[in-house]
Amino acid sequence: MYKITGYIEKDPETGLYVAIVPGIPGAHTQAETLDELQRNLKEVVELCLEEMDAEDKKHLPEFVGIQQIEVAA
Repeated sequence: MYKITGYIEKDPETGLYVAIVPGIPGAHTQAETLDELQRNLKEVVELCLEEMDAEDKKHLPEFVGIQQIEVAA
């Protein structure tokens, strides 16, 4: 069992939720609702993991946290 962290944003142009999993190539999806996004992301991560070999799975990224910063523009 793997605990995978996805990064989620809302696209201002389409209004869709977009998710990616850093460190897993191809692990990205989009949906109109967060519930749908979660189902889609789970499915795509499972597919990506099926394609990975055992050595690659040993090097999956470990979620540490999120940090917001303020910058002057």
